[in-house]
Amino acid sequence: MPVVDIPGSKSITARALFLAAAADGVTTLRRPLRSDDTEGFAEGLTRLGYRVGRTPDAWQIDGRPQGPAVAEADVYCRDGATTARFLPTLAAAGHGSFRFDASPQMRRRPLLPLTQALRDLGVDLRHEEAEGHHPLRIEASGVEGGEVVLDAGQSSQYLTALLLLGPLTRKGLRVRVTDLVSAPYVEITIAMMREFGVEVRREGPVYVVPPGGYKATTYGIEPDASTASYFFAAAAVTGGEVTVPGLGTGALQGDLGFVDVLRRMGAEVETSAQGTRVRGTGELRGLTVNMRDISDTMPTLAAIAPFASGPVRIEDVGNTRVKECDRLEACAEGLRRLGVQVATGPDWIEIRPSGAPGSTPVTGTEIKSYGDHRIVMSFAVTGLRVPGISFDDPGCVRKTFPDFHEEFGVLRGQLPA
Repeated sequence: MPVVDIPGSKSITARALFLAAAADGVTTLRRPLRSDDTEGFAEGLTRLGYRVGRTPDAWQIDGRPQGPAVAEADVYCRDGATTARFLPTLAAAGHGSFRFDASPQMRRRPLLPLTQALRDLGVDLRHEEAEGHHPLRIEASGVEGGEVVLDAGQSSQYLTALLLLGPLTRKGLRVRVTDLVSAPYVEITIAMMREFGVEVRREGPVYVVPPGGYKATTYGIEPDASTASYFFAAAAVTGGEVTVPGLGTGALQGDLGFVDVLRRMGAEVETSAQGTRVRGTGELRGLTVNMRDISDTMPTLAAIAPFASGPVRIEDVGNTRVKECDRLEACAEGLRRLGVQVATGPDWIEIRPSGAPGSTPVTGTEIKSYGDHRIVMSFAVTGLRVPGISFDDPGCVRKTFPDFHEEFGVLRGQLPA
């Protein structure tokens, strides 16, 4: 029975790096994800003057509650959305002149709800080119705090950035949220802040964060649940079995909820404190599912939908249009290239199996990745049943899982053909 060791969570590693940098003392992060995104975050901290010591299995960060150690810095955020949204927020709590830029892909992704909220809190922030996008410059002089209104309907990362900022403000923060997508990611943030000594309160739509700063700690990073979805899906679609240790009951990440979707489709799922096991039963039923809270796994479901016995409709995932690419259209295009019938709307996609129930799409083809790691990893699962699938940019998986193709190749050899 294949047991797959999934790399550490990208979301948790990014939050832990922010918390460690802001905490009073030296924090050790155990088993952090080492990928392009997290290396970019750590490099950004170094540019801001934080000490980040790295060994193969742990990173140590010297926290600076007073903010960056340098008076000015130019930080390149690469493709990382967490880097591009969290680091300017961290810098705003310090003192100095800080400029942030990012890759062309990240420059296209929206920032305005977050940067507007920072301005409302008195931060001197200006976008150098397109309003609401990188590059941006902050003339930081600390943040007083108070109440601010935020629309987090495009990305929960806007709310996470403000919650992380809260303890670094002089008066604390009250964030009134008018809309929120991917709510489980905010629960990750709140749980992690608690581990660093801060308790966030909810008063209806208002999140209340006290001032007073963070305390350093030793923090273990759990495996990435979004990445695990490809391996769980592989079991479901081949009739094989996959176990992922370290990701079970008590896991912080909402994306582990993807296994409940697989269960509804007919897979056997067993979750314990030690990990999660998925076994394919040879049956994959169609379904209609709301994936608003686990939208990073939408492409995974889309990639196995052609093998279901009936239509698969995924709803309330409009925010996936503003990820690394327009994921709804990228999935639709890839499936159509494989001869699968697909319809899309503003926030939904419906996939109809080809021909007879559970039949295989006709031909393999090159999938256009749009430089998006999740498109490549998802369609790699499709490739377990459709020979001849290739990618225009297979290397873009380095964003979250540099060794994905090697690890997935090993798994392929252990699953039923």
